[in-house]
Amino acid sequence: MKIMRKSFVAVLIAGLSVAASAPVAAVADASARDRGSIVITEQASKRILVLPADRASWQNRKISWAWAPNAANGLADLAGSWSNPSDAKLAERGGEKFLLTSASGGFAAVVPYPAGDRAYWAANVGGPANPHSIELLPDGNVAVAASTGGWIRIYTASQGQRSTSYAEYPLVGAHGVVWDAGRNLLWALGTDALVALTIGGTPAAPVLTEQRSVPLPSKGGHDLQPVPHRPDLLWVTTESAVYQFGKTSETFSRRYAGAREIDRPDVKSVTTNPRTGQILTASVQEGHLCTWCTDAVQLAFPRAELALHGAWIYKARWF
Repeated sequence: MKIMRKSFVAVLIAGLSVAASAPVAAVADASARDRGSIVITEQASKRILVLPADRASWQNRKISWAWAPNAANGLADLAGSWSNPSDAKLAERGGEKFLLTSASGGFAAVVPYPAGDRAYWAANVGGPANPHSIELLPDGNVAVAASTGGWIRIYTASQGQRSTSYAEYPLVGAHGVVWDAGRNLLWALGTDALVALTIGGTPAAPVLTEQRSVPLPSKGGHDLQPVPHRPDLLWVTTESAVYQFGKTSETFSRRYAGAREIDRPDVKSVTTNPRTGQILTASVQEGHLCTWCTDAVQLAFPRAELALHGAWIYKARWF
């Protein structure tokens, strides 16, 4: 598919200062590049940050890319809805790469990466709704999950850069959306259930239909991500555990490689590096000023920790 581009906090922000949407120096050595990059939603400075996945880069705050909506990238009118960035992913369609991002203040956007300007699509979907996740669909539309709003919406981004028409499916505590190309399904995670939705109709007038709903084994669904090279599996986190969900068996398991390190309460995000298999998680840090944040992320296979001291990280993903 071809998509056309249509006090403490003050100290922290100073320490993390990089011009929004401006790439900075590339990673210096090939071994660091081989480890990949990590994208974080940094809520103190209200920016999306990308860092190489090595300890020295995190210790020395070597931010390779930073982004936030502003006048320079044509999104000044939506900047008021950019509070508490809640999701960041990399997507590729038609040979182009995009940052998919949302913020609890209502902001949702698909932005060319690394240019960071001329958003493919952007909107304020409503601050009270608390959007938590976003996905780019094959037809050019965009799925958004909103926790307080209790809905999954398909926005008709294919119809224009600021299109706000949508189809809606109600889902209590909606926190995650993932497109399943193999099954042509949209998976969505709520407080008590994981649901599979079909998208019918047309790009201009989509229709959402529930195909199945699977109760969660524990309360408070939070993050939903694919497991690379394992098309039958999804990562699912809840308030108390981290599971792998088998799509065919419709079962949740806590017996997977690395579970001893990965499976724990309050994991806000989990992803697997598709090239190395290393697993990245971010979870609530005890004693942090932000009660849902951390300033360090954990790695498994091999085990490691990367700390950006003082940061307010909500989610971290392989980028």
